[in-house]
Amino acid sequence: MDFIKYYSNSKVQEALLNSAKNREIGVQFKNGFGKRPDILQYKNDVLEFVNGGATSFHISEERWKDPLMLKSGMSIKELDELRVGWDLILDIDCKFFEYSKITAFLLIEALKFHGVESVGLKFSGNRSFHLVVPFEAFPEVVNNVPVRDLFPEGTRVIASYLKDLIKDELKKRILDISDKSDAEFDPYSLIEIDSVAISSRHMIRAPYSINEKSMLVSVPLSINELNDFKIGDAKPENIKFDKEFIPKAKKGEASNLIIQAFDWDMKHKKDKVEIKVKRNFEIPKIAIKEDHFPNCVKELLNGVKKDGRKRAVFILITFLKNMGWSIDDIKKTLLKWNKGNYEPLRDGYILSQISWHKRQKRNILPPNCDNKAYYQDIGIKCSCKNIKNPVNYVFRRIRKK
Repeated sequence: MDFIKYYSNSKVQEALLNSAKNREIGVQFKNGFGKRPDILQYKNDVLEFVNGGATSFHISEERWKDPLMLKSGMSIKELDELRVGWDLILDIDCKFFEYSKITAFLLIEALKFHGVESVGLKFSGNRSFHLVVPFEAFPEVVNNVPVRDLFPEGTRVIASYLKDLIKDELKKRILDISDKSDAEFDPYSLIEIDSVAISSRHMIRAPYSINEKSMLVSVPLSINELNDFKIGDAKPENIKFDKEFIPKAKKGEASNLIIQAFDWDMKHKKDKVEIKVKRNFEIPKIAIKEDHFPNCVKELLNGVKKDGRKRAVFILITFLKNMGWSIDDIKKTLLKWNKGNYEPLRDGYILSQISWHKRQKRNILPPNCDNKAYYQDIGIKCSCKNIKNPVNYVFRRIRKK
C-alpha cells in the first residue's frame, strides 16, 4: 500500500482536516501511536505525518476548547472545563460483516424512532460500521446537568438503551439468516456495540483514513447505501470522497432519545435491585375509562401547548396500554389528539410509535411522576401525591372504591 500516494490526495487531506476540528487526533505509525495530544491545523500536516511513517488517523469523540491542553491524569472537573461537547458514536464490532449490517440498520431505525434524523454512517475499514449523532442534536441540559458534561456517562446510557431496544429483533434476524433456532441465543455474544469501553479521550478511526490491517478506507456512506454496500467498495481506488461522516443537525432533535435513555437507565438499575418484587397490579382485561385517570394524563389528552409532543406520545401510549386499552383504541385516540396540538406531529410518527410498543413483549410503564423532563418541562403539573407513577394512581383509586 502506497500511503504517501493515497494521503497526498487533497480531498483526503481536506476530509481529515474537517473531521479533526476541535478534536484531539491520534496518529498511528508502523511502530504504534504517536504522541498525545496532537492536532491537525493545516492540510499539509497530513502529508508531514505520512512522510514520517504515519499510516492512519484517529479522532476523539469529544470536542475540546484546546486539545493541546489535554494531559494524562486530568481530573473529571478539569476535563469537563476543557470539553465543549461530544458526539454520540456507536461503534459496532463484529467478525461477521452481514451481522454488522443488520445491527447498523436496526440502530438507525431505533434512532429514527426517537425522532433523530441526523445520523452519520461510515464503514469502519474492516468488517463493521460506525454511527454518529452530532452533539448539536442534543439539548443543552438533561436532569439539570449540562449535556456537555455527560461524557462518557451519556454515551454509555444511550448505547445500552439502544442495545436493549433492538435486541429481540436483532436476535430474530440473525437466526433467520443463519437458519438456526436457539431460544437462548444472545446476539451480543457475537456483536459488541461499544458502550462499556467508552472513556474520556476515546477515539475512532477518522473518515477516509486507511485501516492498516485490511488496507481498506473507513469511508462515509449515506443511509440508503448501507444495504448494498460491499467490502470491496472500500478499496482506495473505489472511493469518491463525496460524503461527510458527521452531518449537520437540528438543535434538540435528540432530546427524546437522551431523556428516554436516562429514564430507562434509572428504571433498569431499580429493576435489578427489585427483580424479585412482584407487580402489585395486572393489566385489566376491560379497559379503564378516562374518569379514573389522574389529572396529569387528562391534561395531556387535552393537547400539548409547548414543545414536548413526542414525550407526550410516549407517556400516553404506555399509560393507555397499562389501562387495558386496545391498540386500535390507542391509535384512534392519539391520531385525534395529535390534530388538536399546537403543531401536529406526522401521523406516520404516531403510527410507528404505536407499532413499536405493540411488538414489545415486556410491559413498559410511563415515566414516574417526579420525572420533570416528562411532565413539568412540557407544562404538565403532576399532582399524584405520595404516588410514584400515574398507573399506580389509577389502581389505588379503584381499590379504594
